[in-house]
Amino acid sequence: MILETYSALLAALISLVAVRSIIRRLVLNKPRERGLPLPPGPRPLPILGNVLSLDGSEPWKTYAAWGAIYGDIIYTRLLDQEFIILNSQSDVVELFEKRSQKYSDRPFIATLEPFGWDRNLAFAPYGDHWRLSRRIFHQTFRAEASLHLRPMQLTKVREMVTNIFDDPNQHAFYCETFAVAVTMIAVYDYDPTPRDDPIVHLAEQFLRVSLEALIPERAVALKLFPFLLYIPDWCPGSFLKRKARQARKYSEEWVEFPYQYVQNRMKNDAQPVDSMVSDHLIRMRKLDPSQRLAYEDALKTAASTAYIASVETTSSSLMVFILAMVLNPHVARRAQEEIDTVVGRDRLPDFDDRPSLPYVQAIMRETMRWQPLVPLIMHTATSSDVYKGIYIPEGVTVVANTWAISRDETRYPNASQFIPERFFASEGRLNDDDPAQFVFGFGRRICPGRHTADASMWIGIATMLATFHFSRAKDAEGNDVEFEPSYVNGVTRHPMDFPCSISPRSHISRTILQTGRQS
Repeated sequence: MILETYSALLAALISLVAVRSIIRRLVLNKPRERGLPLPPGPRPLPILGNVLSLDGSEPWKTYAAWGAIYGDIIYTRLLDQEFIILNSQSDVVELFEKRSQKYSDRPFIATLEPFGWDRNLAFAPYGDHWRLSRRIFHQTFRAEASLHLRPMQLTKVREMVTNIFDDPNQHAFYCETFAVAVTMIAVYDYDPTPRDDPIVHLAEQFLRVSLEALIPERAVALKLFPFLLYIPDWCPGSFLKRKARQARKYSEEWVEFPYQYVQNRMKNDAQPVDSMVSDHLIRMRKLDPSQRLAYEDALKTAASTAYIASVETTSSSLMVFILAMVLNPHVARRAQEEIDTVVGRDRLPDFDDRPSLPYVQAIMRETMRWQPLVPLIMHTATSSDVYKGIYIPEGVTVVANTWAISRDETRYPNASQFIPERFFASEGRLNDDDPAQFVFGFGRRICPGRHTADASMWIGIATMLATFHFSRAKDAEGNDVEFEPSYVNGVTRHPMDFPCSISPRSHISRTILQTGRQS
């Protein structure tokens, strides 16, 4: 009986995809009659499109390989979904920034709302709610305002290196703790405990059960068969409904609990609360009652987005940096020489040292370029367009392939290697090529927290370089443990755990780690 049910579902899926594909192709083929072709690309199979020729775990690599055959702009179809891939930064800038009025929406993902991801700015459709949420977010994390967070960032980065000093095997956990603490303090004036924090635990529960909802296969299944959310729990295929129910519960708890924490503190504590949420709760009191509900909803969206963004940017970037130092110890040694010359050995770097540490800055740029955390950035065309004689249909998903941009051999020779020197001009100064121009997104959808993320990443890298040696782990015979780096791939990408040795430099003591200076 179960086998028959699944066979029927599969047959229905194939039929539905076939019908939708035929309709879509008829619509998309109309411009060809007027001499406006779609971009070139691999020939799609009936119904399936190009699914079978795509590396499902790392599609950005397939798209980059197709670029060598078909050019920088590619058309592909996966089942009934059409995509236009942009492998060149200049094309992305032209569409996502110079024509942002047409390319600022996000593609519809059927699993977002059922799994609680509708509270995330990154996926929100372009509209009034998105604009208000982003404006709230921007007021706390814009370039000028983010300067006020630097003293706190210094305190937290020193806590991080002190914890790594005590327990280097848990370096990944402490990098994440640093990133989370910076965000939670800025958003909620809440300093999470290093372990078993109740609010962090709620967020981790939500992520654990909901991240799989972003897998394209799950999203497509729910888009084609929305009734799967309503079938009885005992029915085959109900696992999606049960997962969605659990994820939605965790999402609501995660959004509400820290928000109520701020409300209670503002009501009961003698100490003033200084955070994004408290500032906007005060502003909200001055609004007309008819506006407060929408404002509160936007505030909750902005606040909950910040946590996810911090985990997926700062902590992952620091793990990429550590991996690069383990594989390239000569790079770390050169940076440490620069730090020792400029900063000295009796204190740790601070933000005022940044202009005087160009090689550290080059390491940060190369960290962002070498393993971009968001390999594919997806927008949607809200109206049809013509670009370079190519027709871009309304509703098509337009994808910026940041992986391909980062692997452009004409711009970055030996792109797979970690080479910070590539960011220096001939006279020894940093050049104008900054990967932040493409790793943080484009146009109206550019990451609104990028200034704080940039500061956290820089002070994290500079402080760890000043305090630690990074090397390969040793086996029982004292030989280097060889390994091939592997990555967790999804909407974002970050390294899996890898064997390494992190030890303090000879002049480093607990005192300098905790205070920033030798006694």
